[in-house]
Amino acid sequence: MDRDAAKDPGQLALFDEPPFADAAPTRHALLGGRAVEFRFERRRRRTIGIRISEHGLAVAAPLRAPWREIEGFLHEKARWILEKLDQRAAADKPRPLFGENGETLPLFGREIALVVAAGRPRSARLAGTALHLRLPEPHRRGAVRKLLVGWLKSQALQALAPRAAHYAARVSLPPPLLALSNARTQWGVCMSSGRIRLSWRLVHLDPELADYVVAHEVAHLVELNHSERFWALVEWLYPHWREARSRIERDAATIPQI
Repeated sequence: MDRDAAKDPGQLALFDEPPFADAAPTRHALLGGRAVEFRFERRRRRTIGIRISEHGLAVAAPLRAPWREIEGFLHEKARWILEKLDQRAAADKPRPLFGENGETLPLFGREIALVVAAGRPRSARLAGTALHLRLPEPHRRGAVRKLLVGWLKSQALQALAPRAAHYAARVSLPPPLLALSNARTQWGVCMSSGRIRLSWRLVHLDPELADYVVAHEVAHLVELNHSERFWALVEWLYPHWREARSRIERDAATIPQI
């Protein structure tokens, strides 16, 4: 989940499989002449696995795998690892949105432009590819951003609530309690209480991608785990989930920091 949010023991987040414990020890390896830090855990598994996320490189190895074998695997994959780390570093630097007339941002996967002007009362209205923001002091960037974020959150809730109800109905459940989060790196979280929290920033992405996040979290209402049964349910709800997952990580780089 997002680092700004409190950790709840009864929740599962979208990209938690396989989850690495916060206390996982860190190690270092010299790959391609670069010192690379990574989190390391041993697990009941047959092969060595590597994962690169917003937290960096994580390595999971079988319980009895010799360290020389793990090191050899990392050196064998060094080029790929360094490439992905560099890509992640670039993607993790979103462009800032200041709140000025003419700036652009993605909305449901398409680019729109801000048209900021003086006016009363405060209002936000989408007309084609232009979002018209009216407020008494349009030169105050903070006020513009506050109006913009409020409007984006309302659009997110309007779009996501019906989709959550749709997928819940498919598994014979009532519409789940839905809340929005301010998370930047974790798109969705399902709580053991049956509540789902989704990042309002999903409003920036193609609706098909947001649908995957919703389907994933609704599946957790049935299986609060990442078992084979859970992934089979995700597959049934959203057959193209693998493609959507890759696209989300790629498209997240287009989301501005507001």
